[in-house]
Amino acid sequence: MKPDYLYAFLLIGISAVVTIIIRALPFAVFGQRKLPETVEFLGKVLPGSIMVILVIYCLRSVSLTTWPFGIPEFLCVILCAVLQFRLRNSIPSIALSTALYMILTRTIF
Repeated sequence: MKPDYLYAFLLIGISAVVTIIIRALPFAVFGQRKLPETVEFLGKVLPGSIMVILVIYCLRSVSLTTWPFGIPEFLCVILCAVLQFRLRNSIPSIALSTALYMILTRTIF
């Protein structure tokens, strides 16, 4: 094997092992016990908070003072939100809004 392939396989293997450990850690720590109230609260609050942070991060470089004034970005955010509320599935919401963004930026704007 060439060193590049060895490096890639080691990288993927170590990433997989670390991911498995991170996923198994809560079950090892808490087992069958009741989760602490803090952990339950964070489990309810963090997903929405992280999504808001990601939306702000994605829209941070949108210029509202020059053409196209953020129109494609905001149309796609609206589409993603509507699809998420209707379908309750993030895969089509993200995929369709990304596809719309690519179409808008490559053809119209």
